[in-house]
Amino acid sequence: MTQSSLVSESPLWAPSERLITHLRHVDLAVPDYDKQLKFYTETWGLSAETTDTGISFLAAEGSPEQYSVRLRKSDQKRLDLVAFGAASPADVDAMAARLIASGVQLVTEPGIMNTPGGGYGFRFFDNDGRTLEVSCDVAVRKHRKVEEGESIPVKLSHVVLNSPNPEQTVAFYQRHLGFALSDTLGHPHMGEVMWFLRTNSFHHSIAIARGPHVALHHASFELRGLDEYMRGTGRLLRAGTEKIWGPGRHLAGNNTFSYFLDPHGNTIEYTTELEELDEDTWHPHLYDFSDPEVTDQWGTANPMDELVASQSFNDPDKGCFVAPPV
Repeated sequence: MTQSSLVSESPLWAPSERLITHLRHVDLAVPDYDKQLKFYTETWGLSAETTDTGISFLAAEGSPEQYSVRLRKSDQKRLDLVAFGAASPADVDAMAARLIASGVQLVTEPGIMNTPGGGYGFRFFDNDGRTLEVSCDVAVRKHRKVEEGESIPVKLSHVVLNSPNPEQTVAFYQRHLGFALSDTLGHPHMGEVMWFLRTNSFHHSIAIARGPHVALHHASFELRGLDEYMRGTGRLLRAGTEKIWGPGRHLAGNNTFSYFLDPHGNTIEYTTELEELDEDTWHPHLYDFSDPEVTDQWGTANPMDELVASQSFNDPDKGCFVAPPV
């Protein structure tokens, strides 16, 4: 198995200085709202906690977050935003001040939020024009322990973003948001193609993929364990959901994967057992993803090829530097 040490710019923020604590939710705009809502609740296994005309907030049963996915009816398909948590109003204000001082464009100033659970937060654009949100003091949702054999998401695990300028995007998340590099995927002929970034001890909360345009690469949902992950994979296959890749186990992050398409062509993943790191001793790897053991340690998934890769390019995002209306 080929791997080498990655030499990269030292992170500008130490883990103790991070202001972002975790990933909260991913928000999608979709033209066929009713079809998408039915899929995410009846097939994918999320619960519609709060709904209104043309908008719904979908929770993972095991998560204290008010929602893991927000769906909004729109004429255009787009990624509305990706939301992260912070520990306190002081940290939210400090994050906003640092971004303003660095010339990052804010969408909203820090203030009281009117989404489910309330809280205090603000929104801004990343370098590719995605809307990001950072918030704190959101009310904890009444959640429960997902039971043995129950093949529904416990929480949103991570989000992967396509960028035509991935090196700059990785630098943005490291410099401005305090994310740390965990591992990188490279290829002998394509160079570096994916960067895994963490904001806590889990291997990655987000990853940046080299792509032809700005878009959502995939959103991943954690299941209770290996048995529940396989049961969920099988349940989706029996339901006729289009599978792209899997089941298998990645080397970077050591997590399992089964990738599917939702009704609007967004790639979504069932996973489990994402690696938790000792950040004091961890050193990033550069993995050669042309090695089949890097993409799938088990050897059970269909081969990673151009068709599989192109499915996750998604449609060009129409929301770049355009804030969602809600």
